[in-house]
Amino acid sequence: MSWRPALSRYARLRHCPVRDSTLLVVPERIVVLSTEAAAIVALCDGTRTVPEIATRFPPEGADDVVGFLADLKEHGWLR
Repeated sequence: MSWRPALSRYARLRHCPVRDSTLLVVPERIVVLSTEAAAIVALCDGTRTVPEIATRFPPEGADDVVGFLADLKEHGWLR
């Protein structure tokens, strides 16, 4: 898989000091990310492939990382 995920042009990561959490801000929606999800999305800068991102996490969760990235792409939040 050679896809190098990056946030779409209209998606932004923001820190919410009130919730002390990371938000994925997209048109007409704000998604509060878990710590793990925020760590995955933070690696989506267009320089790493999906397998390279997945290796940053425990091996038993690699399929979950791949599936999560695919879901974000399906929503149009990653390109």
